[in-house]
Amino acid sequence: MAGVLDSVNQRTQLVGQNRLELLLFSLGGQQLYGINVFKVKEVLQCPPLSEIPRRNPVIRGVAHIRGGTIPIMDLRQATGHAPLGDLENCFVIITEYNRSTQGFLVSGVERIVNMNWGDIHPPPRGAGKDNYLTAVTEVEGRLVEIIDVEKILAEVSPLPADVSADVIESAQRDTIVCKHVLIVDDSTIARKQIQKVMESLGCKTTLKKDGRDALNFLNELIEDGKDPCHELLLVISDIEMPEMDGYTFTAEVRGDERLKKLHIILHTSLSGVFNEAMVKKVGADDFLAKFHPDDLANRVNDRIDQLTGDGEHVE
Repeated sequence: MAGVLDSVNQRTQLVGQNRLELLLFSLGGQQLYGINVFKVKEVLQCPPLSEIPRRNPVIRGVAHIRGGTIPIMDLRQATGHAPLGDLENCFVIITEYNRSTQGFLVSGVERIVNMNWGDIHPPPRGAGKDNYLTAVTEVEGRLVEIIDVEKILAEVSPLPADVSADVIESAQRDTIVCKHVLIVDDSTIARKQIQKVMESLGCKTTLKKDGRDALNFLNELIEDGKDPCHELLLVISDIEMPEMDGYTFTAEVRGDERLKKLHIILHTSLSGVFNEAMVKKVGADDFLAKFHPDDLANRVNDRIDQLTGDGEHVE
């Protein structure tokens, strides 16, 4: 256990094409769960928790850690099960998502495994729409479930999802026939959040669940005799996705003469440990940490301004 805890900090600095490292943990049963180490700041024995009034039941309290106050969420309770007991023997995984820091209470932490995103798969179709899984994989013959943390955060502590009126007005100052945006994200809640922002700007959207799915869609456009660079205003892609991550997707697009001019924004919750050099290496046009509707809308407006300024007709 000590080895796992000691190595998390240095492992979060690693970044590789289509690879990830999963921190494996449990929630009081035999089932294994995983979280990308790239999101993890620290793992520690559950500290004393202070209760807060009128709290969401999933938030078991707040912890005072390294000079800051961090909400601690019971990950077992958040996924629809009974809350964890015996807190003194539980662990807290401190993470950074969407520009905020929070802790997830778990019953045990196992180890870190290095994997390829190609070995991470979407949840089976029979899992239903209301499940809390974003992906599944297998480690040494055992099923590992990867929880959709963004869905949990949206339920426990929802972020503003509406674009400001002045930003929308800015988007409408140009005469736009049609703006089509490709959204690529493995999280159902994230896709819906981004889609809502795009639709408020008058954009049509196509939603894809991972980089491979998106790449197949682009190739289908070409097979139909269409030019994706003309059809699409831009692509908004997550980085962490099963089958093919956003880095690899971007690199594949840039390596294809028919696609390389596509405008790609990498839009991710990896705000705290994001490696800007990696974005430049794969050739993305922009990076934006999730999830601030106005920031995202402004990037789209900037893209429209860029095209209209160049004399292009935006469709």
